[in-house]
Amino acid sequence: MQYSDPETAFISFGTAVKVHNISGVIFVLNYILFFLGNIFTVNGKFYWKNWGDFFKQATAQTRYYLLGTFKGEHTPFPVNEERKFNPLQKISYIAIMYFFVPLVLLSGIAMMYPGIIIPELSGMSGMFLTDLAHIISGFIISIFLLVHLYFCTFGTTPTSNFKSMVTGYHE
Repeated sequence: MQYSDPETAFISFGTAVKVHNISGVIFVLNYILFFLGNIFTVNGKFYWKNWGDFFKQATAQTRYYLLGTFKGEHTPFPVNEERKFNPLQKISYIAIMYFFVPLVLLSGIAMMYPGIIIPELSGMSGMFLTDLAHIISGFIISIFLLVHLYFCTFGTTPTSNFKSMVTGYHE
């Protein structure tokens, strides 16, 4: 919606709003499937297991991303039956999927039904704060997606990790 403009014919604001609202409903349904899948399948364990020595492991993974990957080194935390994520992936996915996605969903629902928004909080409009939370969360999710796509090119070939991005599992 931020790129619609009455002066250009690319997309009208009304159309952008409709597409955004339909996408939001699909996003909510998809998130419900994700959340239930993590409760009722083994996939959820990968988010919450193996937190021992997190900072040491995160430092090693950061070093790999900044230097090792460009020197052809192997990842310090390869995917296996017990570890689906490296330490940075784990903390990133938890932040995105259990904080920012719910925040963007709840703030979006609140803006669709503004009667549920607190009218004022600390002297500021509740609608403004809800909109701000929605925009910032959406921006962070968008940046995460771009970084995610970039890191998918770190496979043995520039496209080899895209299958694992879709399925969630390395071969």
